[in-house]
Amino acid sequence: MTKNALQPTSDQVRAFRDRATGEPIQMLNLLKFKDVAHYEEAHSADLSGQQAYELYAAGFRRVMEPKGCRVLYSGDARGFLIGEGEGEWDAAMLIEYPSTQVMLDMFRDEAYQEVHIHRVAALEGQLLIECGPGFRI
Repeated sequence: MTKNALQPTSDQVRAFRDRATGEPIQMLNLLKFKDVAHYEEAHSADLSGQQAYELYAAGFRRVMEPKGCRVLYSGDARGFLIGEGEGEWDAAMLIEYPSTQVMLDMFRDEAYQEVHIHRVAALEGQLLIECGPGFRI
């Protein structure tokens, strides 16, 4: 069974840290947006979840691209060709981080925290899958 979530568990963070090799990693994001963004504190605009996530993505790029992160792909999740499901995800992104540590440091970065509010407001849930060297075709 697949289960969308908003935050990793402490066990997931520990395993993520333990897998670190110092090499670049790619993170596959499967995103499910709220119909209407929900901000904990007052926010001046009425936004859809996707619009709020677009604010987050712009802020993410501003904060993280100078640290070597790059968005390799982003687009709509249109439907299944293989397998089954019902509206689990609205969009997919593939982001490369220079290392696991850069991603872990991001969560404590003040500039990142300022834009993170848009992610929280935007998402109903997501899957975040770590990818890296190994399987080759």
